[in-house]
Amino acid sequence: MFRDLFRFLIGRKKYWLLPVVFLLLVVGGLLVLAQGSVLAPFIYTLF
Repeated sequence: MFRDLFRFLIGRKKYWLLPVVFLLLVVGGLLVLAQGSVLAPFIYTLF
């Protein structure tokens, strides 16, 4: 899935979307990892 997404972005010359996709992956990973921690209420207040 990610390979197809990057092929699409590079093939259509949509390089400006790469930072957006990267940021979404980082934020999603942060939310998943912090779900069971004590910091979860503080992270969720940011959004």
